[in-house]
Amino acid sequence: MKNLEISRTELNNLIDEYVIGKNAVRDREIMKDRLIDGFSYYELSDKYSLSLTALKYIINKRNNQIFKHF
Repeated sequence: MKNLEISRTELNNLIDEYVIGKNAVRDREIMKDRLIDGFSYYELSDKYSLSLTALKYIINKRNNQIFKHF
């Protein structure tokens, strides 16, 4: 896999642009916390009151939405 260098601002803009649909507002915040701020799955699970399984599903789904454009 190609190693990408991307700024925090660019990543923030990508998240805002490509995380759309149901629960997009919550999922954008989750993705920003994970990708930009480096929160762990456990921290995110606690913060958003989601099971680890649900959280991992959301992150994988949204990662696909964001990074399929590269």
